[in-house]
Amino acid sequence: MTIRPMNRGQRLALLLMLTLLAAAGAWSVARFVSPSPPRTLTLSTGTADGAYHQFGLKYQAILKESGVSLVLAPSSGSVENLKRLGDGSASVGFVQGGLGLLALDPLKGASDTNLRSLATVAFEPVWIFSRKLDLSSGLSALVGKRIAVGAADSGNYTVATSLLATYGVLNAKGAPVATLPGNSSGQSSGATQLILEGGMAAAAKLQTGQADAVILVAAPQAQAVALLLQDATVELASLRHVEGLARRFPYFQVVSLKRGSIDPQRNLPLKDIAMIATTANLVAPEDLHPALAYLLLDAARQIHSRPSLVSRAGDFPSPQGTDFPLAQEAERYFKNGRPFLQRYLPFWLANFVERLILVLVPLVAVLVPVFKFLPSLLDWRQQNKLFRHYGELKFLEGDMSSRVFSADETKAAFAQLVRMERDIIANKFALDFSDRVFTLRQHVDYVREKLEAQANSGMGAVTTAVTTPRTVAPDPTR
Repeated sequence: MTIRPMNRGQRLALLLMLTLLAAAGAWSVARFVSPSPPRTLTLSTGTADGAYHQFGLKYQAILKESGVSLVLAPSSGSVENLKRLGDGSASVGFVQGGLGLLALDPLKGASDTNLRSLATVAFEPVWIFSRKLDLSSGLSALVGKRIAVGAADSGNYTVATSLLATYGVLNAKGAPVATLPGNSSGQSSGATQLILEGGMAAAAKLQTGQADAVILVAAPQAQAVALLLQDATVELASLRHVEGLARRFPYFQVVSLKRGSIDPQRNLPLKDIAMIATTANLVAPEDLHPALAYLLLDAARQIHSRPSLVSRAGDFPSPQGTDFPLAQEAERYFKNGRPFLQRYLPFWLANFVERLILVLVPLVAVLVPVFKFLPSLLDWRQQNKLFRHYGELKFLEGDMSSRVFSADETKAAFAQLVRMERDIIANKFALDFSDRVFTLRQHVDYVREKLEAQANSGMGAVTTAVTTPRTVAPDPTR
């Protein structure tokens, strides 16, 4: 279809339509489809001396470079982080493996929770330090001992008490088991004591002799772990049952602390240490803005892709073994990497362009058929004006041919023809309609002549209407 040039009125109408469509599209996208990401996020971390908080400081520095303020909210651990994510007081948080929905019930799905894992970001080994106790055969030797297991209701406490119950240090109800005086195992008498402290406080109690053992669930970067690994007065347990424990508790994985990895010069540790580990999950509500999800994932890759004492370079971040359904943004990130525009543009500029594209694509999809349809619509409107005047003429001529008008009716008919002619002149028709406009004006003159003839001849008006030939025969369908 050939699109002919539009006149000034048509161009103004089109410009107005485009402006309204653009404004409506931009408002709809900004309000409902892709609102601008918030500039502030709250990250629920962990204790101030723990690995989670140290990770949080690194996230904070990276997001600051992109103009996003990350507020760190220390907590007692993963359990409190989950509560904050659930009530909306945190935008994102670290959650220890084994506490999430899929770890508790693998049959659950995305519809059962509004939380999503962005990735697993680190191994969190179960570090079991003691004051030279032989724990190679298991944790039964801890019966009757003082054991630091972390703060009550923390993720550390949950894992520690589960392990102690598995080895009979705690009974089925989670209560400490007492030993009998003079038992043959050489264990001290009395009930096992659980010390509800973790992190540096628990490490200090072990070093000062106020605790016999400490169970820490933490990344190797945690201050308490680093401190105790360098302390020659305490020993890190290497369990024989790690494979069995990993099968008994699906959220555990087997890791190994290699000989000499802590201090090769001092040959620490003296042998490979077999350990079990959970994974740390980076978790957010499903309504987290997609642009911020990608930003957090990119920060996670910068922070967690380096090797550690129990992981190789590139092991993390990972989409595997998450405790919550994987976020859609994470699926795309691990498959295709960062969004195209974020690879080449600053974060906020990339986000603006992405949102602009969301406006322009549907707008173009609407405008293409509009451009094709608009000329036909404008033609139809102008044809409709012509046909309306032809209808008036036909009615007036028919009425005039069937009877003789009175003086008042004749005057009114002349006035109607004058009004019609002025209306035709006032309407700015396109050049394509010039021949039809001139023809319509000829027909107005033709009817005026018939009206004058009837007014002058009186009763001969009917005869004149029948015998007078038309000089032009218009085609209304043209």
